[in-house]
Amino acid sequence: MIRTVLQKSLLLSCLLLLVTQSFAADPKPLEIGAPAPDFSLPGTDGKTYTLKSFADAKVLAVIFSCNHCPTAQAYEDRMKALAADYKNKGVAVVVVSPNDPEAVSLDELGYSDMGDTFEEMKTRAKEKGYNFPYLYDGDTQKMSMAYGPAATPHVFVFDKQRKLQYNGRLDSSEKPGSANAEDTRNAIDALLTDKPVPVAKTKTFGCSIKWADKKEMAERARAQWAKEEVLLDLIDEPALRALLKNDTDKVRLVNVWATWCGPCVQELPDFVDINRMYRNRDFEFITISADKPDKKDKALAVLKKLEASNTNYLFNSEDKYALIEAIDPEWQGALPYTLLIEPGGKVLYRKQGTIVPAEMKKTIVEKVGRYY
Repeated sequence: MIRTVLQKSLLLSCLLLLVTQSFAADPKPLEIGAPAPDFSLPGTDGKTYTLKSFADAKVLAVIFSCNHCPTAQAYEDRMKALAADYKNKGVAVVVVSPNDPEAVSLDELGYSDMGDTFEEMKTRAKEKGYNFPYLYDGDTQKMSMAYGPAATPHVFVFDKQRKLQYNGRLDSSEKPGSANAEDTRNAIDALLTDKPVPVAKTKTFGCSIKWADKKEMAERARAQWAKEEVLLDLIDEPALRALLKNDTDKVRLVNVWATWCGPCVQELPDFVDINRMYRNRDFEFITISADKPDKKDKALAVLKKLEASNTNYLFNSEDKYALIEAIDPEWQGALPYTLLIEPGGKVLYRKQGTIVPAEMKKTIVEKVGRYY
């Protein structure tokens, strides 16, 4: 009896622990005057950084940011300007990505061409020419939990003694070109002249931190996508030509494929991911199967297996040359074939053969926009 009670008690404790972990409250930001917690994190430049790495700096500005967040991207150039303007004034600027990459759902990447993995951080740092250390804390999030950023971006400015003197935003205007990190600059300028920071705390605005306990939300999203209905409709030549004119307000990605084309089937999962990333934007993805009409069931089975719940068509004729001319007179006929068409029918991208997913994502996001 006693053993049964103890087993039930242990089970209840485990369940309570799981609930607590699943719905853990976000950590509170450091209070003004608090010492900077130490850390040891890898940078995109191949170095490992600790708090002592910046020991010579009169002022240390730690900015929590990331790759995917539209607000963070809107402030990228301002962070670079901040690092450049204060480089010779004894100020160190370091940027930390606090996000667990696995806690970021594909539909949260609609304003970016990259997620928050360390490898993608390296790519972003190189492409944008970051002039500050860009550190990855996505594995343990130990540093981020200690500092307590509320959103990306979130700034913590420390004095020479590494006591926190400013906690908050870079500035109050998200739109690029509309501000220059005035709140953060005011704090730094005050510390450089041994004056009190005029406004020590401000609120932040941006994307929530993707703590590890949010992986469950990303998993739920994947499970929901798997339940979406997958359809395949026949389309004739006039309707296909009309589709390619793109008389919509959306960027239209069209992929021509076939079940007998190995590279076509291999790259379809990349298109499914791209669709999940951008389908809540001014974007739509459409597949056109070049299989014979009597192979419709086979084509549909492949699409269902790959969870391609986007719009799918199968050309209703065996005349492949009619298909080629209707799709694009520049197409030589080899599969797969991909077009990215802006509203009004202008072709932004055409590719015979498999795409490079990173290039496609970048082309799409540059058209639909990185910011709100």
